[in-house]
Amino acid sequence: MVLEEPVVFPPDGDPAELPQAPAVYLIWPHQGNPYLARTNVLRRRISKLIERWRLRENASRIEYWRTGSRLELWLISYELARRHFPEDYERILRLPKPSYVRLVRSNRFPRTMITTRVTGGRSLYFGPFPSRAAADQFEAQSLDLFQIRRCQEDLVPSPDHPGCIYGEMHMCLRPCQQAVTDEEYATEVVRVGDYLHERGVSMLETVAAARERFSREMEFEEAARQHARHEKIQTILRQPGELARDVTTLHGVAVTRDRSPEAVRLWFLREGCWLPPRSFPLQLDDTRSLDSRLREITASLEAPETRLRHDHLALLAKWYYSSWRDGEWLGFEGLETLSYRKLVNAIHRVARGQTGPASQGQLGL
Repeated sequence: MVLEEPVVFPPDGDPAELPQAPAVYLIWPHQGNPYLARTNVLRRRISKLIERWRLRENASRIEYWRTGSRLELWLISYELARRHFPEDYERILRLPKPSYVRLVRSNRFPRTMITTRVTGGRSLYFGPFPSRAAADQFEAQSLDLFQIRRCQEDLVPSPDHPGCIYGEMHMCLRPCQQAVTDEEYATEVVRVGDYLHERGVSMLETVAAARERFSREMEFEEAARQHARHEKIQTILRQPGELARDVTTLHGVAVTRDRSPEAVRLWFLREGCWLPPRSFPLQLDDTRSLDSRLREITASLEAPETRLRHDHLALLAKWYYSSWRDGEWLGFEGLETLSYRKLVNAIHRVARGQTGPASQGQLGL
């Protein structure tokens, strides 16, 4: 996200000239680092600070960026914090640490684990989840569908290994006891990776096909078992909500208010990373439909900067799972599957002020 140039306000100026609007601001002292903060009403906040902190004597300038939504408020705060406090911005912003189910592929015998850090490498990350408990539940229930190990130790396979209860219950292939070869275990890991990457689509299709086949062959007991398995998989996949998925396939667009009342702002997310926002005017002397104008925007979207994915996912989770979320979120599998009709409807609702569970006074600061 490229920041616009700030508006500079002199500490000895008249606070009445400041807008009564949400903003992110920096107060620059004569020496040292700036003070970064957010506010719902800039004029009121700066007026108080001028008196309380004697800014006329102690500050050299005040810079501010007006915002149209809570999402914009946090994304601008993030960019400024990362620029001015590169070593300490996570603590300053109190960035959340959403949980993910990680498929660790670097181990000889891959396994899953719960993590709050998205890094590079070969691992697959599924999330973000609204809570650690939700991630734990999803991991445990999903592993019931497969036979990869649940232990966390670095295995040294041996026929004399004591094993565990999951091996005794035939819920693990028991690589620790050399019950399977490395290749056989890797095949099961591939199934787990496909399940997470596709959000269970192929597995559901396979189980549904088996259910229909058994039904045609009048093997109704087996068909009933496949039906129960199909429902179980659907229940597991519904629990995390629409946001949780392989983070490399997490695409969507947030529609929020713009600073101008005659526009909305579009925040596209690709591969779990925010792209620069697009202001979308609603009143134009333009004969083109909203649909065609939106298609032009999506056709010009650039590739994401994936090195910032961990931070961007934290900001997405902070906004999406908060009680003060404003605007609308529309997820999609890829730009080619984006429903422009749904996006146009979301734009109309935001423009009419029909979205957002929180009141104007709850900024989530």
